[in-house]
Amino acid sequence: GGWVSALAAAVVPQWRQSSYAGDAIITAVGLHEGLWMSCAAQSTGQVQCRLHDSLLSLDVHIQTSRALMIISLLLGFFGIIVSVVGMKCTKVGEEDPVTKSRVAVAGGVLFILSGLCSLAAVSLYATQVTYEFFRESTIPINARYEFGSALFVGWGAAGLSMLGGSLLCCSCPAKERRGQQYHRQSQPSMTREYV
Repeated sequence: GGWVSALAAAVVPQWRQSSYAGDAIITAVGLHEGLWMSCAAQSTGQVQCRLHDSLLSLDVHIQTSRALMIISLLLGFFGIIVSVVGMKCTKVGEEDPVTKSRVAVAGGVLFILSGLCSLAAVSLYATQVTYEFFRESTIPINARYEFGSALFVGWGAAGLSMLGGSLLCCSCPAKERRGQQYHRQSQPSMTREYV
């Protein structure tokens, strides 16, 4: 759930959107921007999108958020693969349950790192949107940008990834006590001796 949500948040162009606050609507066009493209939605329902042309001309917060989301998606993908190998219901490595549980914990760590990268990317972008919203006092409020829906999906994805990773990390059994295992020896029964 967390990885799919992070993927959806990364690709949709609604990281920030036109603010509809204020007294009057200036234009009948709603603007949306994401990590990869910006879109204009007209009141007629027509939407026109344009990919960001140059990587180097992008703001630093967009470049950083892009990089963090890509890292998050890669960590989450590898977390899925490692976690599947570490599951008790899979046949891979079933002869050594201790190693198998450690593999599951490694998958959990990858999910936690993935969630942290998503959280950092979304929070960095949201901080920049908030800063620009309150900084530009000469621009009317309804011509500014505010949080888009992808930010909320990204925060949810980060939470789900970290929760899932934490649950996988908790699946590690307690360390085995080596050399301290006591086996109860069975005493011979009196009835067995006379048969």
